[in-house]
Amino acid sequence: MSDLIWLSEAQMRRIEPYFPLSHGVPWVDDRRIISGIIFVIRNGLRWRDAPADYGPPKTT
Repeated sequence: MSDLIWLSEAQMRRIEPYFPLSHGVPWVDDRRIISGIIFVIRNGLRWRDAPADYGPPKTT
């Protein structure tokens, strides 16, 4: 999956303060979801057309 990740660790650390806190809900991997969003926007796709590695369509 490393070829599907768009953000480096440094970039993630920079934007992490803007993520909401989990309140008892199981949390998904933020880096995977943000990378999926970037992939979808850059390629003009719908979430369901993105690789399954980014998560199911109900993720976002």
